[in-house]
Amino acid sequence: MASKHTLPGLPDRGRCLVMGVVNVTPDSFSDGGSWFDPERAIEHGLHLVEEGADLVDVGGESTRPGAQRVSAAEELRRVEPVVRELAARGIAVSVDTMRAEVAASAVEAGAVLVNDVSGGLADPEMARLVASSGVAYVLMHWRGHSHDMQSRAVYTDVVQEVLDELRDRMEAMISAGVDPGQIVLDPGLGFSKRPEQAHNWALLQHLDRFHELGRPVLVAGSRKRFLSRLLGDAKGEDRPFVECDAATAAVTTLSADRGAWAVRVHDVRSNADAVRVAAAWVDGGAALEEGRDRTVNRSGL
Repeated sequence: MASKHTLPGLPDRGRCLVMGVVNVTPDSFSDGGSWFDPERAIEHGLHLVEEGADLVDVGGESTRPGAQRVSAAEELRRVEPVVRELAARGIAVSVDTMRAEVAASAVEAGAVLVNDVSGGLADPEMARLVASSGVAYVLMHWRGHSHDMQSRAVYTDVVQEVLDELRDRMEAMISAGVDPGQIVLDPGLGFSKRPEQAHNWALLQHLDRFHELGRPVLVAGSRKRFLSRLLGDAKGEDRPFVECDAATAAVTTLSADRGAWAVRVHDVRSNADAVRVAAAWVDGGAALEEGRDRTVNRSGL
């Protein structure tokens, strides 16, 4: 089931979109600073598009559990040249930031989406920036910064509470001037969600509930701990994050089938294949009769 929503400045493929991740950080949990150098980050972004990414998400601040914040100046130094160059190549670029200052600079450089893991809570100026710029905005469920977010993972009914908290944040952003048509919702897998308590699996199992809010849904489960914990060995050791890409593709297939607007992933090729399989599964291969452009992104746009 494809998402029925279209967003300003973003492609519509008639299927779940694939958002490729470019972490311009030295301490990401998933790729260990592989793309910290701007030139390598740009090269990696271009490679992700070649692999089938519909948009590229550029972030300059790690949000792994326990991570400490960097300054706004440092975050800007990391992301701005990467966003500008990728956007200049005609790529749909998202900026992964909690800071309105960084978001504003990235939008000026060509970003068409702001991916804010704090849902507007970390920076009170974010709503104003999103409203005035008119760009698409990912509003994620969030209960606190990385250094203590897991201590806040206390729920009686995780699905209902995340749903209610997302609704509250969406209404707050709309009250601050953001057009509802700009908003994408993200249940925040791994953020204040404990793998040992199956919080993430409950949210995925009930993903269709989030469509009640009337906005497209982004699923960002790639290489996260709940997958590495599931795939751990008999000794109780979690599987390394970078060895969880097949499991991520399985989550992508199921999420796409349940109407996710997009998935945020590190390994693009396997997940681009997964969304194509899900699209063909739903429509019985009808898209193949109309040409492949509906289900696969050959040129990046």
